[in-house]
Amino acid sequence: MTNRLEEGEDFYFDAQGRFVFTEKYHLKKGFCCGNGCKHCPYNHEAVPEPKRTELRLRKINEKK
Repeated sequence: MTNRLEEGEDFYFDAQGRFVFTEKYHLKKGFCCGNGCKHCPYNHEAVPEPKRTELRLRKINEKK
């Protein structure tokens, strides 16, 4: 496996030009880093409160 990141697979740039990691990248990494990433597949488990609850509620509201 290569350590190179592939745009569109591991990351993308959002409308504001910010670098955003994809869920696939996070799954390859294997753990929640605690930074509150947009596509965290680990339910933000390492993010400290109260930010964790805020992120989880935001994710629920986006699905509606």
